[in-house]
Amino acid sequence: MRTPLLFDGQTFDPVLDGPRLTSQLDRVRAVMEQESWMTLREIADRTGDPESSISARLRDLRKPQFGEHQVERRRRGLGRRGLWEYRCLRSRLF
Repeated sequence: MRTPLLFDGQTFDPVLDGPRLTSQLDRVRAVMEQESWMTLREIADRTGDPESSISARLRDLRKPQFGEHQVERRRRGLGRRGLWEYRCLRSRLF
């Protein structure tokens, strides 16, 4: 496993959280390589991680310390359900 990346936050413990968050980020990044539009549930089905963690890792991918990746989002369907889908563009992901 790689060295944990630069996660932060008041409750972040590098020993307890670093390896777990790094692994989650690696799984989310691998799924997002497909450049397909996916909901949090669809990403979670592929990674086995909770939707709330997926959402946090997508936000992390946008941060400078994680590469400032372009993570796009759009509403799926009519919009009244509040369902969003996400994708990362390959040119910015790697």
